[in-house]
Amino acid sequence: MLVKSLVLVLTGLSLAPAAMANEPPASVAHKATLTLATAQQIAAQARKVAADHGWPCALAIVDDGGWPILTTRMDGAPVVAGIELAQGKARTSALFKRPSADLENAINGGRPAAVTAGLLMMKGALPIILEGQVVGALGISADTPAHDEQIARAALASVQP
Repeated sequence: MLVKSLVLVLTGLSLAPAAMANEPPASVAHKATLTLATAQQIAAQARKVAADHGWPCALAIVDDGGWPILTTRMDGAPVVAGIELAQGKARTSALFKRPSADLENAINGGRPAAVTAGLLMMKGALPIILEGQVVGALGISADTPAHDEQIARAALASVQP
């Protein structure tokens, strides 16, 4: 009797996921994701803007968890540690879902505790927003923070409305 009950319970459990495969539960939300193709498009635009202005840079694009999707360093990028800086800025922006400059401004504005977050609080990264959701971030390390942001804004304009 116990074996027959167990078979019925297991059979019922094995059918439930198959029946639900066509219809997601109401508690599951759609999550936009950043594709490699979109990351490549953003990177190409960033390189173009940087080259047009004579500001070679390192750049990094990460997903919403801060994990690298694409990193590159242009010939002549002036900062040797630029690729690490770009990655750190991008990761910070993605995890906080805001420009990395916001955290630099918090520190400079008297909130030194922000340093304890263990991330890179430097201007030069912007979140990538698609379908109204932060799906990643673009970090730039060129010659100045102002140029970093200018490159990032122009690159993101190619994919964001």
